[in-house]
Amino acid sequence: MAGYQYDDVAGDQKFRVEGSGGIEDAGTTYHDVDVFGHEEGHQIVYKTMSWQFVAVLMIAEIVSNGMLSLPQSLAVVGIVPGLILIIFLGVFATYTSYLLVQFKLRHPEVHSMGDAGFILAGPVGREVLAFGTVVFAICATGGQLLAGQIALSALSNDKLCAMLYAGIFAIPTLLFSFPRTLDQLSWLSIPSVISILVAGIVGMIGAGLHPAPDRTLSVVRSSSFQEAFFSITNPVFAYAGHFLFFILISEMRHPQEAMKAAYILQGFATTFYAVFAVVMYVYLGPGVASPAFSSLDPVWAKAAYGIAIPNFLIAGSIYAHTAAKLLFTRIFRKSRHLYSHTVTGWTTWGLLVLLMNASSFVLAIAVPIFTYLIGITASLFASWYTYGIAGAFWLHDKYHDGQGVRTWRKQWPKAGLAIATFVAGGFICVSGTYVTIKAIVDAYGSGSIGQPFSC
Repeated sequence: MAGYQYDDVAGDQKFRVEGSGGIEDAGTTYHDVDVFGHEEGHQIVYKTMSWQFVAVLMIAEIVSNGMLSLPQSLAVVGIVPGLILIIFLGVFATYTSYLLVQFKLRHPEVHSMGDAGFILAGPVGREVLAFGTVVFAICATGGQLLAGQIALSALSNDKLCAMLYAGIFAIPTLLFSFPRTLDQLSWLSIPSVISILVAGIVGMIGAGLHPAPDRTLSVVRSSSFQEAFFSITNPVFAYAGHFLFFILISEMRHPQEAMKAAYILQGFATTFYAVFAVVMYVYLGPGVASPAFSSLDPVWAKAAYGIAIPNFLIAGSIYAHTAAKLLFTRIFRKSRHLYSHTVTGWTTWGLLVLLMNASSFVLAIAVPIFTYLIGITASLFASWYTYGIAGAFWLHDKYHDGQGVRTWRKQWPKAGLAIATFVAGGFICVSGTYVTIKAIVDAYGSGSIGQPFSC
């Protein structure tokens, strides 16, 4: 299968077809090949975002309530292993981001992981990776609804049923999901990023002013495999936003600048994660809860949760929006309903957005093991999207655009790293699924699992 060698000539995005017979100038522009095509005269224009706004969207999506579980990971494995893991995974995620961006630039027709799966493994690959993207996005939206539920419960001293708080939070999440383009959501992501940053700072200040009494800290802590790996999944999946990268890059004005956004994302996330996790663990000790704000003094917990609410809202909206966008683009690809204000287009879009949000809400309140379900879907899919599959992308392109296995041998250090990346994704997938299922069994055995639709 031919790929595309990306060129940026005088600001014009051009490609050269590259195959086993060498490189031939095709005179092909990015807009001739990508999913949205030439947008002149279109009523709805998608490719409008700058790399700065994409960076903001990425941060709003990834640096959300996932960071609130990191202090508990340090409590399980100790400060040094936990901190090393957070930094290592940040570097690893930067490397896999680079591989994903390069793959997207060489295959402009890729709009989602489903399209990438078709290139790797045909129709089966497309359906499996598209299904995983939608399922994980729905679960991630539900996770944000639960975060909003916890925040509202903390602010009101649990005056209402928790299910009602989730319902209240689901309404603005649904409304913010409706814009047809990510550019409209990117503006909302600015206060979202500010809110999670300020909430984290407020949380650290509150922990410092009201530390846990008689706390003991561990530089390194010995734990069982299940306990350790289950806690390690927190930092692993705190970086689990790569499954939306193709969709985000597809709506960029200049996709060749996507790595700038990825560098900003990973630099911010890794630094913030490390500082937040260490500070919260040092002051709150081994009893720190997940989410960590729940271990703060009540006044500071309310302040932190209240400030973080915009981030929970927008992050949930981004997940629901992109899940709907994947299906909408799949249905109307190369159709006027994709880029025109038609009744069919808007009706379908509205129904898809409603379906994604409704599914996440029902799962969040009706499935007693929903938090574990998020862990299972993250293990099955996000482990590949964020880590493993990036190696497969590199191996695929080098094999088909070069001289097959000979190209791998010539570039054996990169090939070895790509293979190791793929193996790492498989290890995270299998181990994460195992320890999560084991945790579900243990939770049922202890009677800690509640009932559906309960407060």
